Amino acid sequence: MLSLRRKHERDELSPMEVELAPRGRGVSRLHRQPLWRAAGRLADLPRWSGSVAALAFLSLTITYGIALGGLGREVSEALLSAGGLGIETVKLSGQHETTDFEILEALEIHEGSSLALFDAEAARSRLVNIAWVKNAAVTKFYPGTLQVTLEERVPFALWQRGDLVSIINENGDVITDEVDGRYANLLLVVNHGAQRRAGEILGALKTVPELRSRVRAAFLVGQRRWDLMLENGISIRLPENDMETALANVVKMDADSGLLARDIAAVDMRLSDRVVVRLTDEAAERRKSGHDGSESLVKLGRDT
Repeated sequence: MLSLRRKHERDELSPMEVELAPRGRGVSRLHRQPLWRAAGRLADLPRWSGSVAALAFLSLTITYGIALGGLGREVSEALLSAGGLGIETVKLSGQHETTDFEILEALEIHEGSSLALFDAEAARSRLVNIAWVKNAAVTKFYPGTLQVTLEERVPFALWQRGDLVSIINENGDVITDEVDGRYANLLLVVNHGAQRRAGEILGALKTVPELRSRVRAAFLVGQRRWDLMLENGISIRLPENDMETALANVVKMDADSGLLARDIAAVDMRLSDRVVVRLTDEAAERRKSGHDGSESLVKLGRDT
C-alpha cells in the first residue's frame, strides 16, 4: 500500500510544478519555430536569408583567396576584357628610329589586358627610357584603342673616343652606342670634348657644301682646333680661328688646280699667309731629285 501511494503521488503534479514545465513539451518537432527566428529582428527575416548569407560568405572567401594569391588584377582584367573593354588596337605615330617591337615591349600589353586598368602614365615613363625617345604621349580611346605618339631625338653626328662610337644629338648628348650603316652620312667627330663642339665644325662646313660631302671625320686637336680627314685620306689642318676663310681657300685652290686630287698627304691652313702642302711618301721619293723635303709652299695673297 505504501509503494502504490508513493507512485500515485509521483504521477500527480502540483499546480506550481505544472506552471514551471517547459511550454514546448509535447509539441511536434516539425512544427517548432527555430530559436533564431524567435529572437528579436531575426524573426522578421525572409526564409531565404540563410541561403543569401551563405552565398555572400562563399563569395567573400573566394575574393579573399584571389587577393591573397595575388590574382586580383588578373581576374579583373579578364572580366573587363570579356565585357568589351580589352585593348584591341594600338596605334603608333612619330617613330622613325624606334622599332615597333621596342614600343610594344615598353607598353607591356598582354593578352587579355583591359583598357580601363591600363596605366598610361607608367607606360609613358617606360617609353621615354628608350634611347631614341625624347617624349611620349599615351592616350586611351574607349572601348579598346590605345594611341601612342612619340617625339624622337634627332641624330646630329657620330662621336668616337677610343674604339667606342656613339650617335649624339645637337647638344652632344649620347643617344645610343648602336651604330649601323644608316648613319654613315653623319659627320664623325673624334676625341674627348669633340661631342660638345660638333656644331662648331659642322657650321663651318655648311659654308662649303662641295667640300662637306668629301669630309669623313673631324679631329679636335688640343681642345683648340680641327683637322679634317677626307675620304681619299688627305688631311686638312684648320686654324684655331676663322675656319670659314681657310675652308673657302681650300675649295678655291681645288677648283683652280685640283689640289685635293693630287698625291698629297696633308694641306696645312694654320698660317694666314701661306699654305703648306705635304706630299705622300711615294710622291716625295719621286721628287727627291729635284726638291729637298716632302713639303711645298703656296703663298696666299689678299685676293685668294
